Amino acid sequence: MPRLPILSWIGNAAAVLFGKRGDVSRQAHDAGCSRQTAYQHADRVQQAVADSQLPGPSRVDLLEENRKLKERLAQLEQRLLYVVVLDRDKQQQLTVTTSAMGLSLGQIRDVLALLLDGRNVPGRATLGRWLRRQAQQAGQVLQVLDEHSRPLAKDLCPDEIFFHRQPVLVGVEPHSMALLLCQRAKDRTGDTWRQALAPFTALELAVCDQGTGLQAGLKAVAEDRRQTKGKPLEIGLDVFHIEHEARPVLGRWWRQLEACWERAEAADRKVAATRDDLRGPVSRARAAWQDVRWEWSFYERQEGAWKRAKAALELFRPDGRLNDRAWAEAEIEAACKTLAGPVWKKVRGLLRDDRTLTFLDRLQRRLAEAEPRAELREALVGLWRWERGPRTGAVVAAAVVQRVVCSKLAQDWEASYGRVAAVLASVVRASSAVECVNSVLRMQQARHRGLGQELLDLKRLYWNTRAFRWGKRKGKSPYQLLGVTLPNDDFWQLLQTDPQKLKQLLSTSRVAA
Repeated sequence: MPRLPILSWIGNAAAVLFGKRGDVSRQAHDAGCSRQTAYQHADRVQQAVADSQLPGPSRVDLLEENRKLKERLAQLEQRLLYVVVLDRDKQQQLTVTTSAMGLSLGQIRDVLALLLDGRNVPGRATLGRWLRRQAQQAGQVLQVLDEHSRPLAKDLCPDEIFFHRQPVLVGVEPHSMALLLCQRAKDRTGDTWRQALAPFTALELAVCDQGTGLQAGLKAVAEDRRQTKGKPLEIGLDVFHIEHEARPVLGRWWRQLEACWERAEAADRKVAATRDDLRGPVSRARAAWQDVRWEWSFYERQEGAWKRAKAALELFRPDGRLNDRAWAEAEIEAACKTLAGPVWKKVRGLLRDDRTLTFLDRLQRRLAEAEPRAELREALVGLWRWERGPRTGAVVAAAVVQRVVCSKLAQDWEASYGRVAAVLASVVRASSAVECVNSVLRMQQARHRGLGQELLDLKRLYWNTRAFRWGKRKGKSPYQLLGVTLPNDDFWQLLQTDPQKLKQLLSTSRVAA
């Protein structure tokens, strides 16, 4: 801002340009400036008047244009925050990563066309070459990672899934959800499973269904360990599949009850529509409702017996005490007396199989190792159950009281509780982990014409390196939860790592640990 008002500038210019001798001095004195300033004001006023006579936009127009340009610049800078550089390298990364997530080549090309505004979109053949090259690299990287990850698995849920009638052997570590085995095989015989499970040298428990080849392979691995005096392998049957077999039987009885009920209601409607002799329709309606009562009673007995057998497969009894084999077998035997007939034959066979209650034997043994003092162990187990119950006032109060009881039994109860809680939290009764992965694989298969071993390797590497977004595993990847120390947890960066260099890095980290 100028120190002198504009009128003083004009007055100074008038005194210089049109004044008489002495006018400049008097004007400078009146304006409060020097004579030199007055002469400068005269030059500037003259220049401003001359500039105003030049052709072109006015100062107001220029200022308005400047304002609009600033607004446009701000908008472009804001859009620049969302600009993605999608060069060839980024296109390859997008192609490989989205394919590992489950997108087909056609879907990936549609995404690229959207991002590139339809310009210079790679063809399907180009996308296929990119994907094949990186999938081959994934197989080489997994060979190195499998050497370090498979020996870390103590529990495993193995199963097979079929792609166009060809079996794929799948194995998932249930606590970390790490997919440690996903291998296309020529068959699913015991020898094939034996070779696939041989690298799992630290495996202590395998929970699976009754698949003939799988069971034969597990028995062969267990026998190999007995002969070499290695770590024993326990085999448990999956309680999930037992319930899966029982559900259709109960559904059959329920549909039979519904049909009987519908016949009784139809008989009632016939009675209501009859106006002459009612003796026949009434007697038939009574007989129909008698059948309904019998069917209802039969269904309740069947359902109650199954619930009794199902309760025998839980960690805790209905009275709150820790379950054990002796009590569970007695309950199962009592339930099987009601679950009679050929329709329940398979369920009875699964319930009576010794492998069904393997998890209880292992639980009791590991708890005794974690806390040898029986009284304290029982109290700590009760505390664990209360603390994981519904967060009601009564349950919270019971947990507080139980903590006091534990503190009275031993001074070191907190350390012991940590060991007992770890054992209880790691019980594996079902192979639901591998069933979860199988459902993902089925979805992946539906989006590809063929899901070969190379693509399976790529998807397995992505599965094991991506972090969970929610749940108790939130923020960690399966490899991290399993205990594999990777030089880089990013899927793409790990995929670009040279396998030999990766092997050296993993070996160095193992020695340091």
